Amino acid sequence: MPVSKKRKKSDSGGASQNGTAPKTVIHRSTFTTMAGIAVALGLVGWMIFGGDSKDATIKVIVPDLSPRAQKGAQTFERVCMKCHGTNLAGSKNGPPLVDPFYRPGHHADASFVSAITGGVRQHHWKFGPMPSQPKVKGAEIADLIAYIREVQQANGVF
Repeated sequence: MPVSKKRKKSDSGGASQNGTAPKTVIHRSTFTTMAGIAVALGLVGWMIFGGDSKDATIKVIVPDLSPRAQKGAQTFERVCMKCHGTNLAGSKNGPPLVDPFYRPGHHADASFVSAITGGVRQHHWKFGPMPSQPKVKGAEIADLIAYIREVQQANGVF
């Protein structure tokens, strides 16, 4: 590995003998490091914000639902399906809710209540923020969550 040679300080306080400022040199290792950081930041930015908003649909197994979850499925079809897709499978407008991001250990039931009643900022997906859903009445929220959790459980997201 080459050893960098220190520039000798001149008596004129750093200016060269012809009166111009000394030339700044970027060493190869510094340039390589800076280029690596730029590439890494570019990749991270692309992963978070870039790429196209392609369809996020996944294959979902729908189990036999409890009566409560059946009511929740009706609410989902009426309000949520246009973005979150048929059977929670996602679409080009919203993410699948049958995804490890939405498992109870990461998104508790209270997270769904909060998202439905107050909306939520974009944080896992590239679809943008989710607006509040005033068409979902307070009495329907527990049934909707029961539907989401039963379908998640049938698909190993629990």
